[in-house]
Amino acid sequence: MSMQRKEAMDPTHPTNEAMLVLEDGRTFHGTGFGAAGETFGEMVFNTGMTGYQETLTDPSYHRQIVAMTAPHIGNTGVNDEDPESGRIQVAGYVVREPARIASNWRSRRSLGDELAAAGVVGIAMPGTRALTRHLRDRGAMRAGISTTETDPAALLERVLASPSMVGADLAREVGTTEPYVVPAIGARRFTVAAVDLGIKAMTPHRMAERGCEVHVLPPTSTAEEILALRPDGVFFSNGPGDPAAADYAVAALRGVLDAGVPFFGICFGNQIFGRALGLGTYKLRFGHRGINQPVQDRATGRVDVSAHNHGFAVEAPVDRAFDTPYGRAEVTHVNLNDGCVEGLRLIDRPAFSVQYHPEAAAGPHDATGLFDRFCELMDRKEQG
Repeated sequence: MSMQRKEAMDPTHPTNEAMLVLEDGRTFHGTGFGAAGETFGEMVFNTGMTGYQETLTDPSYHRQIVAMTAPHIGNTGVNDEDPESGRIQVAGYVVREPARIASNWRSRRSLGDELAAAGVVGIAMPGTRALTRHLRDRGAMRAGISTTETDPAALLERVLASPSMVGADLAREVGTTEPYVVPAIGARRFTVAAVDLGIKAMTPHRMAERGCEVHVLPPTSTAEEILALRPDGVFFSNGPGDPAAADYAVAALRGVLDAGVPFFGICFGNQIFGRALGLGTYKLRFGHRGINQPVQDRATGRVDVSAHNHGFAVEAPVDRAFDTPYGRAEVTHVNLNDGCVEGLRLIDRPAFSVQYHPEAAAGPHDATGLFDRFCELMDRKEQG
């Protein structure tokens, strides 16, 4: 991705002009927010009213420009406790109105200062509602933000030259390059091998709270490397990009399933699980991103309000069980907004996944019990 960045602006009181151009030519004008320069990525929107710091640092947003639909962003500043990774991951940021004052007892810096320090180019503009409606109608698309270009046609030319998300293999760009361990909190009950396809920090923490010692592994780890840890369970994380491009992860997971080790996958991990079962994946028109998605458990009828960040989904029959190389499988959860697949499980083997985020920082927490379900599968395996 080509990107040019220049000096930081006054992030609290932006006065310089900025421009956002979508790949279909739709143009928005506003003021710069964060760093000066220009940036390119897939234009998406997030409907959460809280959790902007977690959104910015979520590796699943790698190479995406994120528009926030909530009107005021930055009210609570930025702290040192809530990041989901070691840096801001978004390619660009779009808000309606930046907070002029950050007020929270944990705040250390303003959001504008944080964006500027990270070199992230953003725009504050009055048209975030119009932008969101446009993306809902036309679908997610490439875009560019610039505080230096004044000609929309010239910026559009560079947008059209930027890479598409379809076919993008991005897990290897954000995953850890070296294994590391998140120790269990309290007594160690289980050893979990977690493949980092873009993992959020809260995920191994949720497992550690339940007595799991989590060994976080690089995204290209093979089945042999995963199983060499003799784990009680294997986890595949969320992450960015097109699951159709991650054949290495599919091959690794098939080796894990062959070994019969309990498996749990989240988001990108759900898509990789689907592919390992022989299912296809497809790109959603504008994706699910936010903390207000209703998901129904098909077995119980229970509806959880859940956190999402995905632009791809699994193709699977939702009305019946189906055959896979690992026995019968079924769709366990569906999205009540659009009916897409939100969860899968093998009926006769200890393996399941969900498309949403049960770790859910900054919430909601309806689905945190899925980590307990993973622990129950590992406990049953231990007991034989």
